[in-house]
Amino acid sequence: MTAPLVSTTVFVPTVRETVRAYVELTKPRIIELLLLTTLPVMFLASGGVPSLPLVLATLVGGTLSAGSANALNCVVDADIDARMRRTRRRPLARQMVSRRSALVFGIVLGFVSTVILVVQVNWQSALLALAANVFYVVGYTIWLKPRTTQNIVWGGAAGCFPTLIGWTAVDGSLAWPPVVLFLVVFFWTPPHFWALAMRYREDYAAAGVPMLPVVATAHAVARQILGYAVATVATSLVLWPVAHTGVVYPGIAVVLGAVFVGQAALLLRRSRSSDELAALQPMRLFHFSNLYLTLLFIAVALVPFVG
Repeated sequence: MTAPLVSTTVFVPTVRETVRAYVELTKPRIIELLLLTTLPVMFLASGGVPSLPLVLATLVGGTLSAGSANALNCVVDADIDARMRRTRRRPLARQMVSRRSALVFGIVLGFVSTVILVVQVNWQSALLALAANVFYVVGYTIWLKPRTTQNIVWGGAAGCFPTLIGWTAVDGSLAWPPVVLFLVVFFWTPPHFWALAMRYREDYAAAGVPMLPVVATAHAVARQILGYAVATVATSLVLWPVAHTGVVYPGIAVVLGAVFVGQAALLLRRSRSSDELAALQPMRLFHFSNLYLTLLFIAVALVPFVG
């Protein structure tokens, strides 16, 4: 009997698909959020419009640094990404890029970023960007993420560094305003990410990642989300006296904060009566948290002009 023919066709991605895969490794949507917290702080630090060449160098260096961290995160999390619905379309999970190539790509991006920031900006910003990169890859992805339910609380600090980088790029040293904004992003991250993790808790459970929504009840998670939301809004108001913002910024912060806390309180109320995803609707809070941070930092950028 003739043996059945076995297809030996090997999928070879086109150049366009390969380029797109490498871009996806950098997680552009996350980078957008990081740049959003960099540029407004540069306006605040300069007391007006910062130098365009300085802005470009800082944003390019920051983009490459964040892209490096995200690519290296994909290398470490390749097996986890392949088991989760939310991430199984990522390049390494689809084998569009090899782990070795992604590793080299991430390291090169980090090196180029550091060179650009040292040469075109200053060593303080370069050092902060490098520290954020290392902390995200080693501190969060390798150490905290697989070990503790508080992984995103402390690991999320890596995403707060752009506030410091933006300030030091202009000023050359740290001060209280960027530290306050660092803490705003720090407290904002758990409500933002836990809302997303509630939506994909089955994914994280299947991948063996102990995100808080996996190991705690929806009510317990929602209670912590509300607490962090309140801390976020309270910290955002500290910028008013620290940076002498005038009354426009706190007015915007209060209005945005009231809606943010209201959304968190609504999630908590829904969690009292149901643990079902359809009833909880955590993505409402997730999407508003993005809008909240965007509008708040736009208000920060306006301070030199309306403060």
